[in-house]
Amino acid sequence: MKLTLNIVKYRFLFLAISAILLTPGIIAMIYSTIHYPTHTPLKVGIDYTGGTTLQYGVKEGISNEKLSDVRKTLEGGGIENPYLQIINVNSQENTDMKAILSIRTKFIAEGSSDQDKITNIMNQEFQSPELVQVSSVGPTLGSELFKNSLIALSLALLGIIAYLTMRFQFDYALAAILGLVHDTLFVCGVFSILGLFYDVQIDALFVTALLTVIGFSVHDTIVVFDRVRENLKYYSKKLTFSEIMNGSVNQTLARSINTSLTTLITLLALYFWGGVTTRDFVLAMILGIAVGTYSSIFFCSTLVDIWEDKKKSTTPVAA
Repeated sequence: MKLTLNIVKYRFLFLAISAILLTPGIIAMIYSTIHYPTHTPLKVGIDYTGGTTLQYGVKEGISNEKLSDVRKTLEGGGIENPYLQIINVNSQENTDMKAILSIRTKFIAEGSSDQDKITNIMNQEFQSPELVQVSSVGPTLGSELFKNSLIALSLALLGIIAYLTMRFQFDYALAAILGLVHDTLFVCGVFSILGLFYDVQIDALFVTALLTVIGFSVHDTIVVFDRVRENLKYYSKKLTFSEIMNGSVNQTLARSINTSLTTLITLLALYFWGGVTTRDFVLAMILGIAVGTYSSIFFCSTLVDIWEDKKKSTTPVAA
């Protein structure tokens, strides 16, 4: 078999790279769990905690400095933990609004004075702002959404585990499952860091991105393992398992990279030129697909090779 990349030779280096990728995120998630009032490893948005989003259309551009000033004014006016986003308005629309300022805060009950406070502050900061949308999620509904998201993730993982166990032998299935954990931890870790430093919050779209990443990652891993299984039928008596693993990875390497690259090009276009409301979702997809391609080639395959070596070393030699 043609060999251009020796995965097995540097397998412990690849495992070390995985540890380097995961460690900062794990530390951030532990820190977040301890310090956040919700005791969650990531900063959760109003989809899960309950809250209200108010969107105001303004006739002037909003700089980052202005955004910071508005946030401080809102906090000084008694609005707890406001989360502000700028949504650019399409210039082709028949409107004189140049931007929409989205303000997310704790749940505001109907008839509460907090909405009037926010509107009054916006009138002070901008010229004739227009309230274009108000949406609220109650605390009970937010808790229910969070529970349903965890159930969806758990069921998806259990289904994948059951399928892989039936499709492959246990070593392969366990390696693929650890690859999924690897990819999920990386994406969650990055978003935990972003939550600490840039106040990035996760919502229901983030869970959708995670489920998509899990599906993409396990698909890539199955392609590699299928090739290993096929090559074992023909080369098991001629080559060692490490040589078969190397050859199989090299045979699927171009396909894996090309598939991921074309997907990433589309996602990058969405990230830079798509709407701000889906930017975090697209970022989670970009991170997940990139690390999923890495794990299927360099992480899962090396785990299987290490276990095969360990089985050979513990198998007694016949006299």
